[in-house]
Amino acid sequence: MPVGIGALDRLVHANMGRLTGNLSPASVANAFADWAFHLAISPGKQAELGIKALRKSTRLGIYAIESATDPKTPPCIQALPHDHRFDDARWRSWPFNLIYQGFLLQQQWWWNAIHGIRGVSPEHEERAQFLVRQMLDIVSPSNFPATNPRVIEATLRTGGANFVAGLKHFMEDTRRRLNGEAPVGAEQFRPGEAVAVTPGKVVYRNRLVELIQYEPSTTRVHPEPVLIVPAWIMKYYILDLSPQNSLIRWLRDQGHTVFCVSWHNPGEADRDLSMEDYRRNGIEYVTRAIEQIVPERRIHAVGYCLGGTLLAIEAARMARDGDARFATLSFLATQVDFTEPGELELFIDESEVSYLEDVMWAQGYLDTKQMAGAFQMLRSNDLIWSRMVSEYLLGERPPMFDLMAWNADATRMPYRMHSQYLRRLFLHNDLANGRYEVNSRPVALVDIKVPIFSVGTEQDHIAPWRSVYKLHLLSDTEITFVLTNGGHNAGIVSEPGHPGRRYRVHTAHEHEPYRAPDNWYARAREQGGSWWPEWQAWLAARSGTPVAPPTMGNREAGLAPLDDAPGRYVLEK
Repeated sequence: MPVGIGALDRLVHANMGRLTGNLSPASVANAFADWAFHLAISPGKQAELGIKALRKSTRLGIYAIESATDPKTPPCIQALPHDHRFDDARWRSWPFNLIYQGFLLQQQWWWNAIHGIRGVSPEHEERAQFLVRQMLDIVSPSNFPATNPRVIEATLRTGGANFVAGLKHFMEDTRRRLNGEAPVGAEQFRPGEAVAVTPGKVVYRNRLVELIQYEPSTTRVHPEPVLIVPAWIMKYYILDLSPQNSLIRWLRDQGHTVFCVSWHNPGEADRDLSMEDYRRNGIEYVTRAIEQIVPERRIHAVGYCLGGTLLAIEAARMARDGDARFATLSFLATQVDFTEPGELELFIDESEVSYLEDVMWAQGYLDTKQMAGAFQMLRSNDLIWSRMVSEYLLGERPPMFDLMAWNADATRMPYRMHSQYLRRLFLHNDLANGRYEVNSRPVALVDIKVPIFSVGTEQDHIAPWRSVYKLHLLSDTEITFVLTNGGHNAGIVSEPGHPGRRYRVHTAHEHEPYRAPDNWYARAREQGGSWWPEWQAWLAARSGTPVAPPTMGNREAGLAPLDDAPGRYVLEK
């Protein structure tokens, strides 16, 4: 083959990615072709769908007649529990009741059309359903001024001023996106000013991380320090938002010496950073630094999301090599088995990963906007269309808050690392199968013998709690598993006093028989409030007698404080 032929293909794919939202056209076509061909040779399914279409049309016709004579006629179909597009009472008035009821019936018919066809692979079925759902969400009657009673009422009430305000919002958002600026209101939540304000010092820095040590607020502290490893896909201050909901501040105030990793935001020059670079720089070297500051003390290690997966790899490596520096492990919304990774699986197959690799190869990294688009599609009703209706059709701009501002402050992913992560973990599931190698030797999670505290969240689209629970199948140690309400971020940022919080907890001791997730759910005790005190009590029970706080850094060991928290890396754009 002439030199450059492969590069030509990759450049074509990379440029196509800009038009397809980084979705592989081949992967989409394969899913629909599998579904369409099997439907074409399934006359029974075709007849069933024809009957269902007739029944649904009849239901809508009967409802139209009954609701015309009695406005209190109950709907003939209810929206799904998580679908709030038609909650407003104005949708119950004619003709909008018929419009939205017809849409929901059509949506249900399409679900039946995609599912239950013999021979279609489960992966293609779910991908086809996801893509059909995206198309239906686009044409939802709630998205159009003429079919949304809320927009019509606002237009009549304001004389069209809602559209003027919406146009201003649209132009402002477009200008900010083109200039790479943060969303409106995010400037009120700059790290170090309104968020990430817990006092501390950067005591160690390498090319990939800064290590922040937080100043004590108590005269005595638990002797074992806490090391927090957040995901490198996010800025660390998700765990140090405003003072009232900062997990780091709260943990410090309970008498713990807290260290936290802050990741460098990679650029094109960092394209060849690998998973091994992240492991060494983000955990191994950081652990050595903590040893110099708090000598002869084991560490309570905590990992969040991808940071937890990386921590599990390093903990297995340490267990394999007889390294006992970790006293406990805590995993927050962390997967170590990727056979059931939830809706993210819709974006992961050989075609999609290869396509995404070509996009990253061309620019050296996966951009924040490209990642955000994929996550928004998982909840397009809440994160895309409802926002467009509110801000652009109703002219109402919801106030910015700390978690929303943090969510817009994302980081990039270097080409090589992200490719390895997708292939070795998502595609091949090497860690769960004992094939993941560190220093040319495989690591196994079953080698880990320290107690584990694992947290899953009920509404997690990124790390579904049943997938997180699979840790029980891969470990032979005591595991305390907590299931809290909320999603991937809001379920973790669950400060005491927050209304509506609840969780379930149960400890599986070493050598206990395995319980399936649903059996665990039935057995686990339910508690009201935040899971944070449950975790802190667990940490305290596995800590020694409180001692005087350690110094900030260790000048003699070359770990003099470099900067005040939150440091430099968190400010990188």
